[in-house]
Amino acid sequence: MSIRERLSGNEAAAIAMKQINPDVVAAFPITPSTEIPQYFSTFVSNGAVDTEFVAVESEHSAMSACIGAEAAGSRAMTATSANGLSLMWEMIYIASSLRLPIVMSLVNRAVSGPLNIHNDHSDAMGVRDAGWIMLFSENNQEAYDNLLMAHRIAEHKDVLLPLMVCQDGFITSHSIENIELVEDEKVKEFVGKYKPEHYLLNRNEPMAIGPLDVQPYLFEHKYQQANAMRNAKKVIEEVSKEFEKMTGRKYSFFEEYKLDDAEIAIVCMNSTAGTTKYVVDALRAKGVKAGLLKLRMFRPFPAEEIAKALSHLKAVAVLDKSDSLNGAGGALFEDVASSMYVNNEHVPIVNYVYGIGGRDTTSYDIEGVYKDLEEIAKTGKIDNPYRYFGVRREK
Repeated sequence: MSIRERLSGNEAAAIAMKQINPDVVAAFPITPSTEIPQYFSTFVSNGAVDTEFVAVESEHSAMSACIGAEAAGSRAMTATSANGLSLMWEMIYIASSLRLPIVMSLVNRAVSGPLNIHNDHSDAMGVRDAGWIMLFSENNQEAYDNLLMAHRIAEHKDVLLPLMVCQDGFITSHSIENIELVEDEKVKEFVGKYKPEHYLLNRNEPMAIGPLDVQPYLFEHKYQQANAMRNAKKVIEEVSKEFEKMTGRKYSFFEEYKLDDAEIAIVCMNSTAGTTKYVVDALRAKGVKAGLLKLRMFRPFPAEEIAKALSHLKAVAVLDKSDSLNGAGGALFEDVASSMYVNNEHVPIVNYVYGIGGRDTTSYDIEGVYKDLEEIAKTGKIDNPYRYFGVRREK
């Protein structure tokens, strides 16, 4: 029997961490993720967990401490946002290259500058190629569920990569929603104990961590990382199915909302999917065959599966809550467009950058995108594939 609660996204993440009971949590406060280690520290102080909580002097130190803990053979977790993730940047790459399955709750926020504490996805997109598995969460329930599955995925012998669970700052992190929690004992059984094969404190296997990796070796090690990321697809699928048996909640690489018979569709991530579902329902009531593909798994990127899911459409819009500043669209758009091309699926596709710095995204904005898609589907013409909505233009 699940436990019904009302929690914010940050509370849900902290409770997931409590139920997992990792060996080490190292963290430094930064808005809007501060509440996660703050809530978790109360679980440490009242004896609800036996985790070693390390209050460090910076986010760089937080990831360094997690790396040290994992390398020593411990299960480690952390949480951060935006500039905190940027300060971790060096260690983010080291964590993945050392194949350490650290789990991080990333509460998405705009990266400075100028300074902004509100939600967009520029922090996650800045490390999208750092070798971390990346799961995105529409709401508090998904943030909680993704964290419960995270260690099972990251610690799998065919993966051994760090994993970040993303949720939208303030929009979900500070908003209270109904949520179903899994009982502590079931979580403990599902997550299991961490039993690494290789670790520094194993006196029977002396080893080095992070040695110089010159020309004869580095390429092969990066190739192994790439293979581990490919392996993660199957593991994510298997763990999600096992999670569904335990909870009844089904997760895949992405959610197809009224997509089967759709003629036009939006691709997006995180909380924007909720607004888009509302618009899809409203348009369906008017006879418009609109649909949605909500991406959950951004790394590894499910290229072939996305191409197949979108292949029957007359027009597609990809929404990016960050701008790559390259003059050629956002990161999600680039991946989706590449997937379609490589898999020989030729559907008119357009990009919209939106919501930068927490700019409100309304149902009217989303409805405007679907109106544009209707016109593209009718004419087959795209004058400009690189678009914005919700921005005030210079006159």
